[in-house]
Amino acid sequence: MAAKCNNSLEVVAYGDPTLGFIPVPLTQANLKLQKPYDIPLDQRYSYEHGIHWLWVYADDKPHEPTSHTQPRTEIRISGLDYNSGVWQFEGYGFVPNGTSGATIAQIHGAAHGATTLILRIYNNGEMRYYSRDLVAENLYDKWFRLNIIHDVDGGTVSVFIDGKKKFHTKDKGPGDLYFKCGVYAAPANISYYMESRWRDIKIYRL
Repeated sequence: MAAKCNNSLEVVAYGDPTLGFIPVPLTQANLKLQKPYDIPLDQRYSYEHGIHWLWVYADDKPHEPTSHTQPRTEIRISGLDYNSGVWQFEGYGFVPNGTSGATIAQIHGAAHGATTLILRIYNNGEMRYYSRDLVAENLYDKWFRLNIIHDVDGGTVSVFIDGKKKFHTKDKGPGDLYFKCGVYAAPANISYYMESRWRDIKIYRL
């Protein structure tokens, strides 16, 4: 079984990242919204013509009164948590010029730490792994296809932009894992206003 998975992952490095994967049924019930706890959802989120619009301000409250985390408006993929196998997130994202220091996609959960993967947008439309490794450039003001493949058993994560493999790293061990997208303020160096838009969100697995 392991050899089969490895062969499939080798293929996606050079072609469609979803090749060989099986779509997982996804409904609106699986898209759980997290937003500042003290304001109505429609002041930080809208859904029009198949597009999820998510925005947040640097001085917003966290998503729960007891949380000490940064402000966010995010879609949490609910009901599809995983702790083994090979899973994939796909979505088309759009980040307007000016949004900086915002996590737009992540894998939450890890054996050590809170997250396995953080993808942040910084000035000039750069996407970075946390605040470190450069993943992609010039992503402002255009739609891009994002695919994230997490091979839990193999201990790796791969990131694709518009079908091209842009980043590969070791994961942080198994845990209660799930995908998220939207805007989540970084601890420092953030813009006052942060926004991202998402459409055609899908989940796959091998």
